[in-house]
Amino acid sequence: YWAGVQTCRNIFSVDSGYRMHDNQMINHFPNHYELSRKDLLVKNIKRYRKDLEREGNPLAEKTESNNSNGNRYLYLDFVPTTFVLPADYNMFVEEYRKFPLSTWIMKPCGKSQGAGIFLINKLSKLKKWSREAKGPFHPQIAKESYVISRYIDNPLLIGGKKFDLRLYVLVASFRPLKAYLFKQGFCRFCTVKYDTSVTELDNMYVHLTNVSVQKHGGEYNTLHGGKWSVQNLALFLEGTRGKEVTDRLFGAISWLIVHSLRAVAPVMASDRHCFECYGYDIIIDNALKPWLVEVNASPSLTSTTVNDRILKYKLIDNILSVVLPPDGVPDVRWN
Repeated sequence: YWAGVQTCRNIFSVDSGYRMHDNQMINHFPNHYELSRKDLLVKNIKRYRKDLEREGNPLAEKTESNNSNGNRYLYLDFVPTTFVLPADYNMFVEEYRKFPLSTWIMKPCGKSQGAGIFLINKLSKLKKWSREAKGPFHPQIAKESYVISRYIDNPLLIGGKKFDLRLYVLVASFRPLKAYLFKQGFCRFCTVKYDTSVTELDNMYVHLTNVSVQKHGGEYNTLHGGKWSVQNLALFLEGTRGKEVTDRLFGAISWLIVHSLRAVAPVMASDRHCFECYGYDIIIDNALKPWLVEVNASPSLTSTTVNDRILKYKLIDNILSVVLPPDGVPDVRWN
């Protein structure tokens, strides 16, 4: 089956009692949302760090620094400081008061394509939102939860514009962890030049790279779709910043992916009938440090441009050639 996430949940639900045969495979893990829901991802990464710290693992090493980026882990500091609202409201306020000049980004936990996202730089804005959202601070309305993250306000700009990376990661198994990174990711650019001024705080064309947002902008170019290949990004960075730092950046991105997968592996229902292609959204700041923004369980496979179509065709072809035996017939024992 190549199925949507809802179909998957139905097939694996306890009520359906369905058992898959050895020659049936499906393109999602039963609880893929442990990685793709913004609140659960953060929770799993926090737990992963704690576990490594408890074991005295050198990966959990910390540095002494008082910058606003919070955790100060040497190797595991790849998600911006994040809180889940309403549950962590008091913790958020405490953090906010330490760095009152910072900007935060609010996102609904279960939505995609840039829906419902907004930026705040004043606590009063958040209080106003909580009043207007008809009391989402009642925990019984669980579906109304939001994550609030420190906004990466020093993104690497190219041509004055903000962009993020979309990378594709195929997980063939979580136990043992087997993951593949598709070489042909791409950058998604904003159509409007980046501007940190308060007046532009509500202009999503400046801040959100989602194509579903940008394509409605007046500056949107349908030929290149505001997209640039990862190879072009690497060449640009090698030319402007040097090969060494570029290699270090791409190494850091690979480790970010590995750590995020290791963080969810213990809780993921690793069924041998399952594989999954995740769309990773990563932002690079101007110190060339990568930050994980979110992970999508159903990355868009529709194409906006000719290059996009070629890339996604290759992506699907690659996925199938990895998860299926050479004869093309699904066989979970082969996997």
